[in-house]
Amino acid sequence: MKKVYKNYVLGDMQAVYVQDEETGSVEFVLLPADAVYEVAYREKPYSDSLVQVKLSGDTYAGGYAGGRTMRQSATVLAQKLEGQEEIKQDNRTVICTTLSDERGYRYRHFLSWETGKKSLLSYTEFENASGEAVGLELLSSFSLGGISPYVGADESGQLKLHRVRSVWSMEGRLESQLLEDLQLEPSWAGHAVRCERFGQVGSMPVNGYFPYAVLEDTKSNIFWGAQLMHNASWQMEVYRRGDDVNLSGGLADYDFGHWMKQIEPGETFVSPTAILSVCRGGTWEISQRLTAALEETVDRGPESEQELPVIFNEYCTTWGCPSHENICGILEAIKDKGFSYFVIDCGWYKQEGIPWDVAMGDYHVSGELFPEGLDKTVDAIKSYGLKPGIWFEIDNVGEKAESYQKTEHLLQRNGAPLTTSMRRFWDMRQDWVQRYLEEKVIGTLKNYGFAYMKMDYNDTIGVGCDGAESLGEGLRENMEASLSFIRKVKKEIPGIVLENCSSGGHKLEPLMMSECSMASFSDAHECEEIPIIAATLHRVILPRQSQIWAVIREEDSLKRIAYSIANTFLGRMCLSGDVTKLTDAQWDVIDRGIAFYKKAAPIIKDGYSMLYGPEVISYRHPKGWQCLVRTGGGVEHESRGELMAVFHSFNGEHDGPMEIPLPEDGAYQMEMVYSDREADVSVKDGKLVCKIQEDMRAVAVLMRKAEN
Repeated sequence: MKKVYKNYVLGDMQAVYVQDEETGSVEFVLLPADAVYEVAYREKPYSDSLVQVKLSGDTYAGGYAGGRTMRQSATVLAQKLEGQEEIKQDNRTVICTTLSDERGYRYRHFLSWETGKKSLLSYTEFENASGEAVGLELLSSFSLGGISPYVGADESGQLKLHRVRSVWSMEGRLESQLLEDLQLEPSWAGHAVRCERFGQVGSMPVNGYFPYAVLEDTKSNIFWGAQLMHNASWQMEVYRRGDDVNLSGGLADYDFGHWMKQIEPGETFVSPTAILSVCRGGTWEISQRLTAALEETVDRGPESEQELPVIFNEYCTTWGCPSHENICGILEAIKDKGFSYFVIDCGWYKQEGIPWDVAMGDYHVSGELFPEGLDKTVDAIKSYGLKPGIWFEIDNVGEKAESYQKTEHLLQRNGAPLTTSMRRFWDMRQDWVQRYLEEKVIGTLKNYGFAYMKMDYNDTIGVGCDGAESLGEGLRENMEASLSFIRKVKKEIPGIVLENCSSGGHKLEPLMMSECSMASFSDAHECEEIPIIAATLHRVILPRQSQIWAVIREEDSLKRIAYSIANTFLGRMCLSGDVTKLTDAQWDVIDRGIAFYKKAAPIIKDGYSMLYGPEVISYRHPKGWQCLVRTGGGVEHESRGELMAVFHSFNGEHDGPMEIPLPEDGAYQMEMVYSDREADVSVKDGKLVCKIQEDMRAVAVLMRKAEN
């Protein structure tokens, strides 16, 4: 029998701790605050635990779990509730649930809520209070149980899993599947584990999937959501044995990510943090409750970032060959256009005959490109009133760099240098490497007065490296040391703006996003699919942190330029391209776009997003249309009566009017319209109506609620 042990109301959510009277295990159930915890009939109930853990030598779970999951092992079954404490600190509530077993192992699960927030933070601490070292092979950051209390044993087709997939230059595609389609319905006897374990193995945490999962009860319209804050290998699991469904996640375990850590007597180990939420309303609502968890952190970022200034990056102008001469030409072309940052991208360090992408690591300023030194170029950038930025690929070393041969300071696997195509990796755990990078990276930033750093990362370590108890632990330690270096940069250069980049968007996870001002949304710099990627990313990162490129070419039509510029309204505006060769008419479209972006910046910074339009099947060859609507306010703030709608037509299937429902809190009127030329937009019967007869055209509208 299960009984409610304790129940806590946390804003519009409630945390329900359910104890199994027979086994003593404790399950964590998360529900909307107004929901009543009444478990629907369960034909085949199984107890689950809010802490999923596996210690070396303990018995694995049965039901053919081996190789598929390490959940519900004998380590978990040995846990007994030791106690629970509610700690109130100012505007924060922390619930600490302590479990232990007879061997002297203790597990503390922490659930933290801040007043006014619509999300929770969850993590687990393992303490070895025994007299011997023990190997830790699995430790969850969270485990949500009892999903869903309102779906009975004989009901099917009610539960869905929503995930966000990611591949290079097509990041952020939503995938929604019924649990039956994943073969996650229980067997006739309740025997045999059903498990969908997914995640990412390596140092690119968004290479395959985002660390994000949402479970939906379509019957009760309840959505459970989770994001993991971790910059290395991670996993999530949808687990079922019997009728209840459980969602857990944390570090990639020994089976999935070759992770095992030795914990000595008296030592503790803390899991990564997870962001959790529950609500009614849909995937957009639950997703933005999760991303809103970082709003206050980003608000505390550099003062220069608070108005979302416009960036110019010269990469798609010079293609890895920046020089004093061409930068000065660009500066003259973009002066007084409204830019705030000028970023010198890759290639500033390359030596004669060596391409930029195999030369990183030594970071000697190129005498060929900057014959009078980089300081003269930085001074030129500052003379135009712009903050100078520079590119580094901090962790990696190119095959033509001298550093490539310093194998004693590079990561090893199985005793050999860990080598991928064109790259090796610094061992960020070494003091020597930290000192070297302090000189080369922090020294360069300080010496030249850079106010902005783009941190790129263009390959993955994979499963891990030598130097720890397991390959996965080596990876975790290395990426923890990498993060420590980033924090050192921020400490040494207060107020520096950091751009998080990894072949575009391969590091768009909450931990890295909490340390950086913004991130490269993708490497899809000049592609038709940019607005599709940029819009879907609103589910997993704050738009104010999503740097979107508009690359302008001299042969671009005015329609194409407006399409590219309108893309940037879905996040942070960054321009590049043939700016020294544009006509007055082309500049007029750009200038009007920059003016629109600056007017829209408060909505981009603090708002709530919804995406409308037919499903786009192919990103590369898109058909149909989309409209991203963002209303000022956000999930944790009241509406400000502002609205931005960004329409994009794709190829065909968009001849009819595009109609978008307007908020019901009052009459909205158009304040500003942007396109390449006059646009056919109107308000009719509480809807914003846009007619676009041409393929690949964009129209953006700013609206405000009419005053009574």
